[in-house]
Amino acid sequence: MTPTLRTERLLLEPYVPADEDDFTALFMDARVSRWMGNGPWPEADYRATFARIFTRAYASERFHVWAVRQGDGRLAGHAEIKPAKVVDGHELVYCLAPDRWGQGLGTELAGAVVAHGFEALGLEQVYATVAESNAASRAALGKLGFRHVRDIAEDDGSITRLLSAASPTRRPLASTWRRRG
Repeated sequence: MTPTLRTERLLLEPYVPADEDDFTALFMDARVSRWMGNGPWPEADYRATFARIFTRAYASERFHVWAVRQGDGRLAGHAEIKPAKVVDGHELVYCLAPDRWGQGLGTELAGAVVAHGFEALGLEQVYATVAESNAASRAALGKLGFRHVRDIAEDDGSITRLLSAASPTRRPLASTWRRRG
């Protein structure tokens, strides 16, 4: 079951059916969808995606998906940690509504999800894919220790950066070995 997470300013909790309109509006906003794949999609596609959160993610407990709320209780964003398509591992996915940009919430949100991946899920690495031109997201992830792995050339000529962060408890074998005697 997707757990509820709290940060200083954010509440991450499982979606409820009443969130469908706000979820759809968030992803249909061109300022958001430009960073979230090949969007914006038709409204029906976002509504179908929302339904799959309940029928696939929550029902099978395959991965965690959160509605992100701030103090006013309204939907402020979206977050996931799920098996990645581009690597053998888990990927962080997150976004915020444009009226929440520029307040450091992206770093706070991503940090909470990554910490959950390391601490609760026992992951050694968390990955993220970010458009090369999305400087704000790359900066937020850089603050969390994400490093460039490789570039992915997209069909439209743009570049997506594959980034990775290692668990702070993961240490190379050589650094944990101690000579006895």
